[in-house]
Amino acid sequence: MRVSQFFISTLKEAPAEAELISHKLMLRAGLIKRLGSGLYTWMPLGLRILRKIENIVREEMNRSGAIEVLMPAIQPAELWQETGRWDVFGPQMLKIKDRHEHDFCFGPTHEEIITDIARREIKSYRQLPIHFYQIQTKFRDEIRPRFGVMRAREFLMKDAYSFHTSESSLVATYQIMHDTYHRIFTRLGLKFRAVAADPGAIGGSGSHEFHVLADSGEDAIAFCPDSDYAANIELASSMTPQLEQEQPDGEMRKVSTPDKKSCIEVAEFLGIPLEKTVKTLAVKAQNQIYLLLLRGDHQLNEVKVRKIPFLSSFEMASETDILQAAGTVPGYIGPVGIPICVIADPTVMRMSNFVCGANDEGFHFSHVNFGRDLQLPEHVYDIRNVVAGDTSPDGKGQLDICRGIEVGHIFQLRTKYSTTMKANFLDESGQSRPMEMGCYGIGISRIVAAAIEQNHDERGIIFPATLAPFQLAIVPINLHKSALVRDTAEKIYQQFSDAGIEVLLDDRDERPGVMFADMELIGIPHRIVIGERGLKQSLIEYQGRQDQISRNIPLDQILSFMTEQLCIE
Repeated sequence: MRVSQFFISTLKEAPAEAELISHKLMLRAGLIKRLGSGLYTWMPLGLRILRKIENIVREEMNRSGAIEVLMPAIQPAELWQETGRWDVFGPQMLKIKDRHEHDFCFGPTHEEIITDIARREIKSYRQLPIHFYQIQTKFRDEIRPRFGVMRAREFLMKDAYSFHTSESSLVATYQIMHDTYHRIFTRLGLKFRAVAADPGAIGGSGSHEFHVLADSGEDAIAFCPDSDYAANIELASSMTPQLEQEQPDGEMRKVSTPDKKSCIEVAEFLGIPLEKTVKTLAVKAQNQIYLLLLRGDHQLNEVKVRKIPFLSSFEMASETDILQAAGTVPGYIGPVGIPICVIADPTVMRMSNFVCGANDEGFHFSHVNFGRDLQLPEHVYDIRNVVAGDTSPDGKGQLDICRGIEVGHIFQLRTKYSTTMKANFLDESGQSRPMEMGCYGIGISRIVAAAIEQNHDERGIIFPATLAPFQLAIVPINLHKSALVRDTAEKIYQQFSDAGIEVLLDDRDERPGVMFADMELIGIPHRIVIGERGLKQSLIEYQGRQDQISRNIPLDQILSFMTEQLCIE
């Protein structure tokens, strides 16, 4: 491709609204152009990258046995009303009406549509299992679109859905998809990790997220460097160490802690370690108040709390609720001598001689011990976020915390949708049963941003070879003034093109510095420079995108040299 016949629109500076480095570089490199809030046009360079990702995803999905379909982007409300998600999905769903005042939405996902296809087309166990996928545009009306295509309202996604006669069949396909995703992200040249995750609004049982590791990631991931354990922080657990519990070292005392409400303030005021304090949080569910106990240096994990059956719809208690239930104000509530149901984290159960609220404004209890000063909690659940240094739940080492960008998610939906929508099949005995379902998504457009977050420097993007819009850039110096340079550039360009190499010839009448900067900014992995000085010695200058210095390659060896370089990568 010649730059004169292509379209490159680079910027020296990124617009002020760009925050993440990927957003800045995608705008500067001209991969995308902003149309409106969370809406972007994919320009020719960006579209080439999208198509490369699509091709790899499509190849691996086909290899896995999935069958490609294309479902409508506009979906009728009736299907969403069947599953109850028309109202539950909330304002993220863009709802529209046609000329007949019938309700539709711009599809944020396609579980309802594919389940409708299955119940119409699949009748017998002999037609199962079957696995459909599509690559299509979705729309979710984010309350605050940001970070460019990382959290846009309109985005490109691969979503797949499998149907089965049994859970064991679903689990088998789930594992195939787990392996398929590993191949996809490995081929894309990304550093990633598969982590156990919460199914969230999609529903179902088993769930794994695939995260590109990057410091700018929105999600925290807990993993064990010494084992395969990894989980989203919302789901991660740890092994509670079996430490010998300390004996009481004195009587419980009520101490004055004026204006000290947080555990940090209380610990500093009393001169004790933060881990010797107990944080008491009041929550409300079904018009009842509950107390949640955490170690003072730990944070509440709301996802885990919602998995407790009687707290699935909890909310934090208001100041009025706390005053009515405990006779005190937030910051001083505690579990001692109070007739409220208590749920404690396992780490709290290993504590002795701790400090907690005294249910009296301005006071806390010190030297508190279970069994002596207060009854053992009615319930013990894991309700906290793990922290670095916790023991991995598999017992094979300590947990570490890193950041990740979610680019893929797989779910075992089970019968959540098939039961609601009556997507049944006749089994071998002629009995009607709901189909087991799986769901598997990849954020195609988000991968571009995630790859840039992981691969960039002060000069611009460093695309993995499989994602780069072009494999090689040819930069001729004084192309329009030197016949020798022009003829050589044209000859080499034709050789590379005939060899199937994706090459971009910068035939603009620009200064060398401008051309070098543009090729580095857009992330082309390899660059050769053709100039009269080198040609007089039959040499061409080569430099890889991450090389510190260039090197000279004999003119008659440049094709074999580049072929070798591209094969290595």
